[in-house]
Amino acid sequence: QVSVAESGGGSVPAGGSLTLSCVVHGPIKSIGDMEWYRDSPVKQLELLGRVPANGRTVYGDSIKERFTISRGAQNTATLAMNNLKPEETGVYYCTADVRALPCTSYPEMCAPDAVYWGQGTQVTVSL
Repeated sequence: QVSVAESGGGSVPAGGSLTLSCVVHGPIKSIGDMEWYRDSPVKQLELLGRVPANGRTVYGDSIKERFTISRGAQNTATLAMNNLKPEETGVYYCTADVRALPCTSYPEMCAPDAVYWGQGTQVTVSL
């Protein structure tokens, strides 16, 4: 099975920094876009940015110049956040558009092609 896992959340004071990591495990053939979302009381499920397998990252307007989204190895992505604000407290999710090993060729280690979501990691920014 394909799984997505975020890590690196925690508590920071306003103006602080955090870097979140995302890793995708499983029978992966390739990964297309990876995205980061934030779910907060202020704004539900906001898209923060999208990083393709090859090409430039596209950012949401609210985080430009403070957040950096990048790809590492084929199955990893990071979200580096600077100058965090209290209203950015929330759960941060990573998604991955996965092309998995096909069941016709790999019946015992296959998965559906899909956009997979992680469980999320909590970020708390205090005054």
